[in-house]
Amino acid sequence: MKTWKDHIRKVVPYVPGEQPQGDHVIKLNTNENPYPPAPGVRRVLREMGADQFRKYPDPSAGLLTRALADRYHLPAEQIFVGVGSDDVLGMAFLTFFNSKKPILFPDITYSFYPVWADLFGILYETPALDEEFRLRREDYKRDNGGIVLANPNAPTGLCVPLTQVEDIVRWNQDVVVIVDEAYIDFGGQSARALIDRYENLLVVQTFSKSRSMAGMRIGYAMGSRALISALEDVKYSYNSYTMNAPSIILGAEAVKDEAYFRETVEKIVRTREAAKERFRQMGFSCTDSRTNFLFVSHERVSAKEIFEALKRAGIYVRYFAVPRLEDYLRITIGTDEEMEELYRFLEKELPKMGAERAEH
Repeated sequence: MKTWKDHIRKVVPYVPGEQPQGDHVIKLNTNENPYPPAPGVRRVLREMGADQFRKYPDPSAGLLTRALADRYHLPAEQIFVGVGSDDVLGMAFLTFFNSKKPILFPDITYSFYPVWADLFGILYETPALDEEFRLRREDYKRDNGGIVLANPNAPTGLCVPLTQVEDIVRWNQDVVVIVDEAYIDFGGQSARALIDRYENLLVVQTFSKSRSMAGMRIGYAMGSRALISALEDVKYSYNSYTMNAPSIILGAEAVKDEAYFRETVEKIVRTREAAKERFRQMGFSCTDSRTNFLFVSHERVSAKEIFEALKRAGIYVRYFAVPRLEDYLRITIGTDEEMEELYRFLEKELPKMGAERAEH
């Protein structure tokens, strides 16, 4: 009869970006940092012995938590560490969104949000961004069970000013507001500055983008002691040892090197701003991205055709075959050399493309 199949939890899963293999691949599809981690991370990694692997890691990730507390001038009790910001966000959904009211997040945003909501049985509604992909504050000033805002947003790259974020938080003080700041280091002003004023605000960041450590899976949340304590209670009830020892040690080392962090972020921002102009010269429109990627659409050639041509050439970007996004590509900022190779390909091949769209 196989009736056990009737009781499997069924969700539509998140679809990650491709992880291509090969000797000559330009990977601009998953928003990784093109530069290596801080020199101290590489040094400690070389010196690290294997003996530590026989013991359980510190469940509180104390070494890393204290490093983050020092960096952000916060008490350690106001910081929660998890296995990438996805782990932190998933734990936050599970912890804070348990009312009978729907939570709110934009219709175009990080596509993991509806997956977690479905997985945990959380009601949700998705107010539409406007025609320029901007958030409408009035959509978040109504009865709800919680708010989730990616700022800067993905995949659009647009950033909401801090004054507008605060307006939403202020209006929703009876629910938890999560601000997902995976890309905040590349532009915009962090909502971390509001934590002391709003007990209901949780700010989530990651080491995957600006700190070049996507492979180590390190994310963290900052908020009031009450929010962080609630997160820890759920974590310890589910899996106390979520973060491995190397991630704790290497993450703490990465936080120490502020100069290297600033240097790599500035390099990416310079390349991003130059890329906006190069893309415009080739007939693309670009949003005013404040991230480490661009969100672009060509005036004549379909995004799908460009995506497929690039892929055949070993250049990977992200294409979303969904309504409102099917005319856009999300392109991670690579090194200057990688970007030049992308430009050369597009300048050569774009004039040959677009016959199908032109016929219509």
